[in-house]
Amino acid sequence: MFFVFCWGGICAFSQECPNITYPNNGDSNIPVDGTITWTAVMGINGYILSMGTTPGGVDILNRRNTGVLNSYKAPTGLPDNTLIYLSISIVPYDGPPIACPGITFTTENVTSPPPCTRLIAPDNNAANVTIVTDLTWAYAPTATNYRISIGTSPGGVDILDNENVGNVLSYEPLGDLPNETLIFVQITPTNENGENAQCSEESFSTGPPAYSCAPYVDMVTGEIITTKPTIEFPSIIGICSDELPYTITTVDSADGFRWFRTVGGSAETLMSESREVHLTEPGRYRYEAYNNILVNGSTVECAETKLFSVVTSEMATILSIEVRNTPPGKEITIVASGMSTYEYALDSVEGPYQDSPIFEHILGGGHIAYVRDKNGCGIARRTVDRDLNIKDFPPFFTPNGDGINDYWQYVNPPENYEMTLSIISIYDRYGSLLALVKPESLGWDGNSNGRPLPSSDYWFKAVTADNIEIKGHFTLKR
Repeated sequence: MFFVFCWGGICAFSQECPNITYPNNGDSNIPVDGTITWTAVMGINGYILSMGTTPGGVDILNRRNTGVLNSYKAPTGLPDNTLIYLSISIVPYDGPPIACPGITFTTENVTSPPPCTRLIAPDNNAANVTIVTDLTWAYAPTATNYRISIGTSPGGVDILDNENVGNVLSYEPLGDLPNETLIFVQITPTNENGENAQCSEESFSTGPPAYSCAPYVDMVTGEIITTKPTIEFPSIIGICSDELPYTITTVDSADGFRWFRTVGGSAETLMSESREVHLTEPGRYRYEAYNNILVNGSTVECAETKLFSVVTSEMATILSIEVRNTPPGKEITIVASGMSTYEYALDSVEGPYQDSPIFEHILGGGHIAYVRDKNGCGIARRTVDRDLNIKDFPPFFTPNGDGINDYWQYVNPPENYEMTLSIISIYDRYGSLLALVKPESLGWDGNSNGRPLPSSDYWFKAVTADNIEIKGHFTLKR
C-alpha cells in the first residue's frame, strides 16, 4: 500500500506500508509466545509497534520502536485468550511516523501450567560469580509469574524464600551474596493453571572477596583516593531522526571504555572499546568507563557503568492553534504533534518556554507560537490568529467596471490565518440595511435591490464566528 501526499500542487508517493505476515487478520488460537512478522520496507528509519485490547489501545505494547527489525516477540509473552489489536507505523528519515493499516487476532486459551525455565546468567554450574550479580532466566512460554528461592544448601531458602517476583525475566538480590559459596537457585514459572512440579534446581559458585574499588583515605596524606572514573553521561540521548548513523563521544577521564547494545534482560553486544561509538538505531545501551589498578602484582579493573537510552526525535508539526476569548484576556492553546517531547513559547523564539501548550491572560493583537523540540531537533513556528481589525476592511472602493476595486470586501491580512466571518452587513447613513455580504463572495458591488447607489459614505458591521463584532465606514466613489 502506498500513500500520496500533495502540497502546493506537487504530489509525491510516500513509503510503502508493510504487510503483516504473521498472524493474519482475524486469526485465532495464536500462541502467546508467537513472533509477529511483517514484510521489510526499504529506505526507512524503523517501525513503531503498538498492541492493545481496544481499537487503538496500547495497554499491551505502547509504541515500541523495533528499529529496522521486521519482527517482534513479546519478551514475557502475550496475554492468553485475548482479542488483540495490532498497529504498525513506519518512521521515514524525513518526516513524522506514517500509520499503516492494523489487524486483530486472538491468542490461545492456555489450559496447562507453563514449562520450566533455565538460568541464563549466571548459567548453571558457573564459577567465580561476582557477589553482586543479578539473576536472569529464559522466558517460559505461557508463564505469567515466576517464584524464586535462593539458598546456600540444596532446597535452601535462607537468602530468598519462594518470592513471587512477577512476570519478569530478571531479579536483583536485595543484598550481596556470600563470597566463595555454592548458591542454589530454584525458579518456578506459574500461570492461572498452576505450576510444573518437576523443575530442577540450579547452582553456581561465587568467587573470593574482590578488591574494593570504593574510595579510601590515604593514611599518609589524608587525601581521599577514588579508583573508579567519574561518569558524566545522560540517561537519555535524543537524536534527530535524520541524523542516523550517529556518533557519541565521551569526555570522561578513564583508562578504558566499552560500549554495549543491550537486548532483552541481560544479553549485550560489545560495540566499541574507544572513546566513541557509532549508533545506527535507537534503543537501550550501556556505557562503561574503567581504571586499571595494580593490586599485589595483578591488574584490577575499577569500572563505573551507565545505562542510557537513545531515542529518535523530530521537529514538531503545529496542527492548529485554538484561541478562546476570556474576560481576563485570551487563552491560546497550541496543538502540535511529533515523535518527541516539546516545549512552547509565544512571541519570541528565545522563549521563555514552558511545558504546557496553554497560555492564559494573553492581550489582544498579533502573536506567534513556537514549539521547540527538547532534544534540539528544531523549532516550529506559526502565526496565531489576531483580533479582527478595522484595517482589515478597505476604506473605499470604485465600482465603475474597470476591474480595479470594483467590489468592497474584507481583506484577510497576509500575516494572519483566515478569520472566520459569519456575515457582513452594509448600511446607509440612516441605518437602513442595504446588503448582506458573505465573506467567501467577491464582495459588495455598490448596488441595492439592483439599483446603483451614489457616491457617499456607507457603514458596515462584521461579526466573526465566535461573536466578535466590529463596526466602521468606507467610501463609495464613482
